[in-house]
Amino acid sequence: TPSDSADTSSVSVQVTGDYGSEPVVVITPGDPVIELQVTDLIVGSGDALAAGAMLTADYVGYGAATGQMFDASWVRGEPATFPLDKVIQGWQGGIVGMQAGGRRLLVIPAELGYGDNPPPGSGSEAGETLIFVVDLVSFE
Repeated sequence: TPSDSADTSSVSVQVTGDYGSEPVVVITPGDPVIELQVTDLIVGSGDALAAGAMLTADYVGYGAATGQMFDASWVRGEPATFPLDKVIQGWQGGIVGMQAGGRRLLVIPAELGYGDNPPPGSGSEAGETLIFVVDLVSFE
């Protein structure tokens, strides 16, 4: 089972699991990060995703302060499809260059995520670092 971790020097993230299955994510909360952290856990193959692409991905999102999951395509039972330029800046900067079949860990500072105004009902706190594990299924 692939395993990797990102040491953001404040938040510790451990991810295990195979591409295509919901990952197990263990978060040790810490101070909010100030820079986008991008770690390839599994490298895909083929062309690299470009800015503005329409992509299909499975993902799970956690709040770093609480360690609580707030969104997951796996919970809904199907990958999500959306244009990259219509999501948070942390995704826009963190997914570019990814290849289909890859899994990437994103540790996103609040200003590249939801900032001080998370969506109502999102379960995210104001100013919270966001953590996503993304499996890129396809893009065009």
